[in-house]
Amino acid sequence: MRAAVLGRPVSHSLSPVLHRAAYAALGLTDWTYDALDIGPEDLPVLLAGLGPEWRGFSVTMPCKQAAVDVADAVEPLPRLLHAANTLVRTDAGWRAENTDVSGIGMALQLAGVESIGAATIIGAGGTAAAAAVAVSSLGAEHVDVIVRDPARAGDVTRVLDVLGVPATVTPFPNAVLDAPLVISTVPVDAQPAVVALPWSAGHTVLDVLYAPWPTPLAQRVTSVGGTVAGGHDVLFWQATAQVELMTGRPAPIAAMRTALDAALAGG
Repeated sequence: MRAAVLGRPVSHSLSPVLHRAAYAALGLTDWTYDALDIGPEDLPVLLAGLGPEWRGFSVTMPCKQAAVDVADAVEPLPRLLHAANTLVRTDAGWRAENTDVSGIGMALQLAGVESIGAATIIGAGGTAAAAAVAVSSLGAEHVDVIVRDPARAGDVTRVLDVLGVPATVTPFPNAVLDAPLVISTVPVDAQPAVVALPWSAGHTVLDVLYAPWPTPLAQRVTSVGGTVAGGHDVLFWQATAQVELMTGRPAPIAAMRTALDAALAGG
């Protein structure tokens, strides 16, 4: 059986480390997991040409929206988000799933966040939409969405509107970071603008990036006394759910955590 992570760029991904460790711990010696560098335009052709040995894909940027568009069946959560981070082979074709929400939720829980009144989400892509669902589940009554281009915030604000959570869209130059919880979903090339925001000791920040760690944002927040949660926890918990979806077996939590910790220490 075969599985892989899809995205561009994808060489930095630690998903292979996690999934291969899971297969080894589960005794799935005939399973392999690779990294395929493809863009969203390549996804339909790739899926159409695959044999039955392919069981699933982890999907990362910039392919999450395309994964919803090409799937034969779409679960309610990725349909709401218009973003899927998982494709699972079924008898009826490819099913789109999203485990990012549960990964973000677990990362926040591990950072001590149990409920919130307001939150800030930086970014407007598929991960930002997943963060919107996560903060809504924690009781957020208002979300400030900070973006470089306000015209790109439509998916995030649409999700929040469906969930009944009022939102304000703020461009970077005007951001004030009033909320105690901030989730940054932007890629590494946008980090300089994020680092320049007015951080304080009262902030708890989840940076969904994990390589290299600590990110410039994590270093900045730590330097002012704030609390930082890292994308490695998001990666870990969304991957455990993916393993269960693809293999039908309970994820070997301890083995996967040991493999991830070793990879991070080595990097």
